[in-house]
Amino acid sequence: MNNLLLNLYVKAQNLIEAEEGQDLVEYALLVTLIALACIAAIGNVTTAISKVFASVSSTLA
Repeated sequence: MNNLLLNLYVKAQNLIEAEEGQDLVEYALLVTLIALACIAAIGNVTTAISKVFASVSSTLA
C-alpha cells in the first residue's frame, strides 16, 4: 500500500514540475496576438484598397 501511494506521489510531482507544454502555450499566445493584429489591420487595408479602386474607376470613366 505504501509503495502504491509513493508511486502516485512521485507521478503527481512529475506532472506538477513538467514544463513540456509551456512552449506550446507560449507559441499559441503569440500566434493569437499576431492574428488579432492582422485582423485589426485588415480594416485599414480594405479602406485603402477601396480608395485606390475608386480612384482608378473615376480616372477610367
